[in-house]
Amino acid sequence: MERYDLVVIGAGPGGYVAAIRAAQLGLKTVVVEKDRPGGVCLNWGCIPSKALLTSAELYENLKESERHGIKVNGLSFDYAQVIKRSREVADRLAKGVEFLLKKNRVPLIAGTGRLESKNRVVIETPGKGTQQVEADRILIATGSKERTLPGLEVDGKQILTSYEALVDTEMPDAIVIIGGGAVGVEFAYIYSAFGCRVTVVEMEKQLLPGVDIEVARELEKAFKKKGIEVLTGAKYHSVEKFPGRVELVIESEGDLKRRTANKVLVAVGRAPLSAGLGLEALGVELHRGYIKVDERMRTTCDTVYAIGDINGPPLLAHAASEEGIVAVECLAGKREKGVDHSHIPACVYAQPEVAVMGLTEEQAREKGYEVKIGKFPFLASGKAIAAGHEEGFVKLVVDKEYGEILGCHIIGHGATDLIAEIGLARALEATTTEIAGTVHAHPTMSEAIMEAALNAEGRGINF
Repeated sequence: MERYDLVVIGAGPGGYVAAIRAAQLGLKTVVVEKDRPGGVCLNWGCIPSKALLTSAELYENLKESERHGIKVNGLSFDYAQVIKRSREVADRLAKGVEFLLKKNRVPLIAGTGRLESKNRVVIETPGKGTQQVEADRILIATGSKERTLPGLEVDGKQILTSYEALVDTEMPDAIVIIGGGAVGVEFAYIYSAFGCRVTVVEMEKQLLPGVDIEVARELEKAFKKKGIEVLTGAKYHSVEKFPGRVELVIESEGDLKRRTANKVLVAVGRAPLSAGLGLEALGVELHRGYIKVDERMRTTCDTVYAIGDINGPPLLAHAASEEGIVAVECLAGKREKGVDHSHIPACVYAQPEVAVMGLTEEQAREKGYEVKIGKFPFLASGKAIAAGHEEGFVKLVVDKEYGEILGCHIIGHGATDLIAEIGLARALEATTTEIAGTVHAHPTMSEAIMEAALNAEGRGINF
């Protein structure tokens, strides 16, 4: 039986990154993966959906090209080709992960891993039986799956999750999306850009529950401008399926509303893939299926670590990668400090994009901070106006006394790239004075961050 320093179960953005970092630190490491390397993010989430979003934005821009003096005759789309390209992008990057593992001499075993003991993993490979490996440490990175709703059984044709939507080559005339979180919002934009009539049903009082309320309102305003119907404080009541159409009853503001669509997309969050791992027998504590860990990613079993979606929110690929690096460096004795999730951004890639980090204004006040707000709208940005991307703003939530950036909330074109500046600023404990004093090139979208910092200090010039 082969013996390793570390066995990683799952080769998603947490697992493969952790395995490569372990190899760099000289640990004999093996990865177990039942599907393709890259996990849900690369194969069935972040990456293919971003390819679809890119195609959607391009088509939307072409429809409005006459504003820029560019005339396009006979504009049309081939949605099957749009899907095909997204799958090609995912396939290319999955092969890239395989290459990276080989480059770092990390063996990849195809199969489903289960913990036989605190130092042993049994791997079952369809058609090839089982094998066992032993290790000093075991790191679980099995991720999550789509949640579904009772009464909305997924059939892959009329009732979909994001998994089916990523390979469905037929653009519907109308769709109802249950769930106004990141996945629901992104698909709402994709479908709407290609001319589909979209209704988004969200149980909470705003789109993207948990984000700053001003950002949520701006997004809802932008969606309504695009013709997307947004029903907040609403929930699915019942459904009837007929050939070619679905009849939904939605409970909204005390009334029952009927909507007819070709398809329904269920986007109500994700559930942990912890069943069948053998965790309970080893004393690994779970909460609603999620593994409980400390800031160094240690579970309640001394040899078992866990990273990524399997631990619960924030359910982000880049968070899983950071947790993987931290877990490995801690178990290798190279690090003491754990993960600081307050420095991890959350992004939504619809148009307009949304990117947030840290506390909302409301959260900061609830925690007892005396805050000041620095805000700058893109309609006052020269680059944004020139590019035709005037929607949205940058909002900084700042500690009034010390100038510390408690939170940043951006909605607008390129928001998901702009947020990185705030991540660096928070990591270095930079204040609004230091950001305001950093010369930003003109004209750029990033000037909006400098302008927001200036406004937080009461010395704004351009707004």
